[in-house]
Amino acid sequence: MNKTVNQKAWFLILPVLVLVGFSAVVPLMTVVNYSVQDTFGNNVFFPAGLEWFQINLQSDRMWDSLQRQLIFSVIILCIQIPLGILIALNMPKSGFWASVCLVLMSLPLLIPWNVVGTIWQIFGRADIGLLGYTLSEMGIDYNYTQDWVDAWITLVVMDVWHWTSLVALLAYAGLQSIPDAYYQAAKIDQASRWKVFRFIELPKMQGVLMIAILLRFMDSFMIYTEPFVVTGGGPGSSTNFLSIDLVNMALGQMDLGPAASYSIMYYLVILLISYVFYTVMVNLDKRDGV
Repeated sequence: MNKTVNQKAWFLILPVLVLVGFSAVVPLMTVVNYSVQDTFGNNVFFPAGLEWFQINLQSDRMWDSLQRQLIFSVIILCIQIPLGILIALNMPKSGFWASVCLVLMSLPLLIPWNVVGTIWQIFGRADIGLLGYTLSEMGIDYNYTQDWVDAWITLVVMDVWHWTSLVALLAYAGLQSIPDAYYQAAKIDQASRWKVFRFIELPKMQGVLMIAILLRFMDSFMIYTEPFVVTGGGPGSSTNFLSIDLVNMALGQMDLGPAASYSIMYYLVILLISYVFYTVMVNLDKRDGV
């Protein structure tokens, strides 16, 4: 006897599908349409094929921006993941101070991106900023608007300050999910603190840590507002990441075709690396489930 399947549930998600169609699919198709066309203005377009993709792939400008973007994301991950784990390990497990720590760790995440950029833009100024003025008084030549090393350090420290809390909160949630029986068994076996972390805590945090790595990679790879507000891509082009270069091409130069193809390749790079992270996460879940 065939069972009747009720398909009425699809009507409940229909508004979401329509919203996604207008907010994601339609703009994406518009970008794809621009990427294979050229125009001389007056809203007149003619086919260009894959010309813009070939030009961008052969351009040093895109590869240099991609290199800077990848370096920035790798630096961010190498700092924030260990630091977030360290903070989570030292946070109280329960009680009043645990609640206080959770609230304090959540505060940086509530600050909008443009406000973060403005805060650090002022904070690093030698004339009125606390950081810049203090370093100047200490005899340290610090100027993020003229020295590319200072600019990079400022952006990295700013991002670490803003987003390490997310990693710490995710790692803390992973630690809270570990049953007390594991710690009791380790205590009976007289396991050292390092062995407890290596063989109990770290394996149990693998799932949330992969989520943290995925989220932080995507966000750091798409970062725009903070470096644009603080450095504007300078000094020179030292902090001209992919996102800033794309906006300059699309809005500054009004090269719609090259910018559209640029954005599609940008999207595909993020999609590819995110898929790799997702595959690793799925394989870890399958291994743990065996």
